[in-house]
Amino acid sequence: MRPSHILESALYVTDLDQAEAFYRDVLGLERIARVEGRHVFFRCGQGILLLFNAEATKIPPPADAKLPVPPHGTAGPGHLCFAATADEIERWKHHLETRGISIEADFEWPNGGRSIYFRDPSGNSLEFAEPRIWGL
Repeated sequence: MRPSHILESALYVTDLDQAEAFYRDVLGLERIARVEGRHVFFRCGQGILLLFNAEATKIPPPADAKLPVPPHGTAGPGHLCFAATADEIERWKHHLETRGISIEADFEWPNGGRSIYFRDPSGNSLEFAEPRIWGL
């Protein structure tokens, strides 16, 4: 048995309103769900990006919960990488910089492929990279 792909990825944020604005307005993702004070979810290609208020996810669900999702969460910045072509990376770099978002790193990997790194408003490390960095 082997999973076929990752369906959803989660990051933990300190301010849901700021996070929603960033991922919607800067990265252009489509919001698909929001629960005030707890989470905001976005569609990204074939996957889903879950943004949680970490404190809200530490609370165990009530015994009669309709969706008994177990407690989860983390502290500190996470990391997520979005796939992009070389041309798209160049366009993303310009798009981010014109919005005052600093590029922390921009380099070519030894086996080929470029990555750029930047931060979301909660300090999560985000990356655009060519899939060939992983031989894809």
